[in-house]
Amino acid sequence: MLRTNCMIPKQFIGSEAQATYEQAKVVILPIPYEKTTTYRKGCQHGSTAIILASDQLEAYDIELEQEICQETAIFTVEAIADTRTNPALTPEAMLEITTSRVSKLIADGKFVIALGGEHSITAGVVRAYQQALNQPFTVIQIDAHGDLRHSYEGSIYNHACVMRRVLEMDLPTLGVGIRSICLEEAELIKQQQIPVIWAKDIYRDSNWIDKAIALIKTKQVFITIDLDGLDPSLLPGVGTPEPGGLNWYALTKFLRAVFTNFQVIGCDVMELAPASDSVVSEFTAAKLVYKLIGYSQQRYYSRTKLC
Repeated sequence: MLRTNCMIPKQFIGSEAQATYEQAKVVILPIPYEKTTTYRKGCQHGSTAIILASDQLEAYDIELEQEICQETAIFTVEAIADTRTNPALTPEAMLEITTSRVSKLIADGKFVIALGGEHSITAGVVRAYQQALNQPFTVIQIDAHGDLRHSYEGSIYNHACVMRRVLEMDLPTLGVGIRSICLEEAELIKQQQIPVIWAKDIYRDSNWIDKAIALIKTKQVFITIDLDGLDPSLLPGVGTPEPGGLNWYALTKFLRAVFTNFQVIGCDVMELAPASDSVVSEFTAAKLVYKLIGYSQQRYYSRTKLC
């Protein structure tokens, strides 16, 4: 059974993470929020499951040839927007709470990796960066779904609408791995010429990463990862799985290319809904977060404040 006690564990990668908040370059922000999920439930337990699974990671990364947690100070802060203890928390309130908390972390010069929780959270995270920066940045969305509906099930803050809210912030976006959209979203993509690297094209075109990089016109990017962007054979523990997703090496190769070519200002990893009979999904998600930490220390990352 999944342990959901907020006290266990306290830190991503457990005893290997010895930094204080003041020392930390990278801050992990758990956001165990779930209010608008529409199929398989459980993503409010996702951040806890990822942090718990991270205690089983090897500190040494073969690709980067280093013990990432020894090279980079990591600190996990207290969770926010927790619907396990505050089930009445509305999406609108969650948005405000998330923006406020992330804004403080940005002001403190931290590289933030937010862990969901449902994907609607991303709107609050992105808004914090928009308020902090004086120049545009691209939001790279790794996802199975477009998430571009104006509203869904009576709410404009539904998890199926998050990228529509991002577009309303006048920020450029790039969808990667998309393979499921509704008619409304298809028409919006055509009308607004929203850049998308479709999942089917990833498997047909060996140059897809170069093409994706060429579509990004800003120096700074924010990466949001809905874990259903990965193929469900690799990571089945999500709310709305879709066949035909990214494999591990396609995803990590793309992410490293992004970190190499742009200044990544922050990331989030959303929508893990852990299963009761398997730890494969949370372990894979934890390893992905560890990769993001390692990549964040590459060429373009600076400890200086963004604002």
